[in-house]
Amino acid sequence: MRTLIGPIALALVAASGAQAQEAAGQEPIRVGMSGGYVPFTFVEQDQLQGFEVDFMNAVGEEIGRPIEFVTMSFSGLIGALESNRIDTAANQITITPEREQAFVFTQPYVIDGAQVVVREGNEEIAGPEDLRGHSVAVNLGSNFEQLLRELPYAGEIDIRTYESNIEQDVALGRVDAFVMDRVSSAVTIQESNLPLQLAGEPFSEIRNALPFRDDEEGRALRDEVDAAITTLKENGELRDISVKWLGIDVTGGATSESDASRVEPTDVESTAAETDAAETAPAE
Repeated sequence: MRTLIGPIALALVAASGAQAQEAAGQEPIRVGMSGGYVPFTFVEQDQLQGFEVDFMNAVGEEIGRPIEFVTMSFSGLIGALESNRIDTAANQITITPEREQAFVFTQPYVIDGAQVVVREGNEEIAGPEDLRGHSVAVNLGSNFEQLLRELPYAGEIDIRTYESNIEQDVALGRVDAFVMDRVSSAVTIQESNLPLQLAGEPFSEIRNALPFRDDEEGRALRDEVDAAITTLKENGELRDISVKWLGIDVTGGATSESDASRVEPTDVESTAAETDAAETAPAE
């Protein structure tokens, strides 16, 4: 059985179906994730589920190895990978030059864009160029802080880092906007019922992939998983997982290019809104 360890391990059960693999002595792939990032990795009715969960289970099935999910704070995922407590992290981890110096990555399996979100009715902010003179929330450890700081007018933006609940603070007017990936932003607006709206179009492409340690074992596992991702793209299974959870194909496949500019949250499989205790952890 694919297992889950972490602070909520006793209460959660991940998808099963790999008992025979474990019985045969196959080493599990330890996959870190926050368990609090709808619709990618979250808990509903004591079940860990979401896009990342289905994706990694499909990878495990393809290469014939069980998946062991390890839940932790999003900001702790990179440190856990560096210290060999997990083998990879599946939490919409964005490829950056800095990350590539420390880890080896698979091919991207999600291509998305950074999105500004504001309180409903806010007409002052219609995109990233309007963030001057405003406070903007990003999640601690995410790539979105770096994206904001790379803007030519970054010095005029009050950038604030959060562990969680950035959407609540924007809805309550405590901060003017937050930045997250576009797909998650659209799903958050639909599922949370908070008075929020997208502000303009995505302002930066983000390519998300699985990181592995840059050593012999890590590179070998990366190559094995990367080959599985190629197969899942070619046979359409990755596309089907994307459509199931996100309503569109954002996997970089042939049909993804025309879908990349639109998000249809009404097509997304119904999911429970995140509770205040759940961590909102964006693409890193």
